[in-house]
Amino acid sequence: MIDVLLCDDHTVVLAGLERLVSTFAGIRVVATAVDGASAVSAAHIHHPHVVLMDLRMPGMDGIEATQRITAEVPGCEVVILTSFSDRHRIKRALAAGAIGYQLKDATPQEIEAAIRAAAAGEAPLGPKVAMVLVKGVADPDEALSPRETQTLALVANGLANKQIGRKLGITEATVKAHLTSIFRSIGAQNRTQAARWYERHHGDQE
Repeated sequence: MIDVLLCDDHTVVLAGLERLVSTFAGIRVVATAVDGASAVSAAHIHHPHVVLMDLRMPGMDGIEATQRITAEVPGCEVVILTSFSDRHRIKRALAAGAIGYQLKDATPQEIEAAIRAAAAGEAPLGPKVAMVLVKGVADPDEALSPRETQTLALVANGLANKQIGRKLGITEATVKAHLTSIFRSIGAQNRTQAARWYERHHGDQE
């Protein structure tokens, strides 16, 4: 039996999704949540195999909730289920630890297949999502969020994590999390490569 946690801030959508998933053989809904914080709490309590996670929610959004769940609940895989298909959100979600990304226009069969794939440790990406990723980044600015760009600029200027944290008013742990996401998004393996990437794409702006 595959245990599933559903998270969406629209109660009508959540109820419909719960009814749908409950019809899948060998899959059961163990909990539902209407925001990221309650999803994290429910994941700790129920230890589901798979979480279907909305992205845009009040309070803690799907990205932060995904980071928390994948870090704190071993064996729990997160599949994003959203209406947003822009490359930036997709890459942010995957960098946060999501194993899959599906759009809300997916068929019931696609949602069922995504749950089963995630439970098996595979990476279920919707066809449109895969196409967005294959096309690559046309605009370098789409690769990083504004805060990640700020962080990378300070790395390129030679600041250490603690100095960056003080400069941006965030913790050193948050700086490290930003750097992990940055490295994945731009394909860098270390600070030097990341700094060179920044210089190539943003050096003429300074």
